Amino acid sequence: MLIRRTAAHNVGILGIGAYRPHRVVGNDEVAARTGRTAEWIERRTGIVERRYAAADESVVDMAVEAARKAAADAGVAPAALDAVVLASMSNLRQSPGGAAVIADRLGVGAAAFDLNAACAGFCYALTLAASLVRDGTARHVLVVGSDKMTDIVDPEDPATGILFADGAGAVVVGPLGQDGPDGGPGDGIGPAVWGTDGSRAGLIAHSADWREYRDGQDVPWPTMRMAGPEVFRWAIAELPEVARRALDAAGVAPEELGAFIPHQANLRMIETLVQRLELPGRVAVARDVAHAGNTSAASIPLAMARLRESGAVGGGDLALLLGFGAGLTWGAQVVRLP
Repeated sequence: MLIRRTAAHNVGILGIGAYRPHRVVGNDEVAARTGRTAEWIERRTGIVERRYAAADESVVDMAVEAARKAAADAGVAPAALDAVVLASMSNLRQSPGGAAVIADRLGVGAAAFDLNAACAGFCYALTLAASLVRDGTARHVLVVGSDKMTDIVDPEDPATGILFADGAGAVVVGPLGQDGPDGGPGDGIGPAVWGTDGSRAGLIAHSADWREYRDGQDVPWPTMRMAGPEVFRWAIAELPEVARRALDAAGVAPEELGAFIPHQANLRMIETLVQRLELPGRVAVARDVAHAGNTSAASIPLAMARLRESGAVGGGDLALLLGFGAGLTWGAQVVRLP
């Protein structure tokens, strides 16, 4: 029998879930192995501490915990999910995809697939999820950003070892009905402004490919490397315009925002973006990086959850999301928070 689903005109985030590993790692520990000082790390990155997953804790394990919380927050039983999308760049098992295992652990037999757009992955996955609901292919889609970056960076590398950490954040995307959650009109997930520049792929990339490692071409275990200063200059020069275009695409003025939730790459970068966007002082800015580190695809949903937990934002507030990372990739959209 053909199953018919009705396309939804108003689509939004229905629930949010976060998982933060238990182990808290301060700057003193990181400084000891990277040749930096704790003060230098905080001054350059804004990071005070970060979370590391346990040795036996995987991208999938963290994703499942965040997903369960998001489904509960949305009031949607896991069995009612029609699709699971995992955004991750650090899942060490390439086959099967992590989303399939997440779906199985949740008791979901629906479509499941992985997406790798690095630190922009959550924004990419959110856009795809909204499209699935809008065209009637799915009614409820689970989007998870989960990364165990400590598996893919060299802990002694002063460029990456001081920044990256582990965690997972998830949302459930579904129909809002005729009105948004605040009773007003309008879609809950605005149009995406996204893109990529492969000519800059080498700025954030693994040190070697697996074939070179496998064939013993005198290369160590490949780890992710980053040209930090170059990435910083690119981000502060190019991303403000991406953010402005996302606001324009959604028909939202900066003063209408309740929050700005960028990828939690570096606090100095976030503060520079805020200045260049000239956001009103009343707009809550996500600065979760100070205590979570850079968690790649997990950083935006984790920061979103933190803002809500702190009471800095409320249901119905508009938030500008801005993801960017290896590729180089970027994606931005305006969403209405649940």
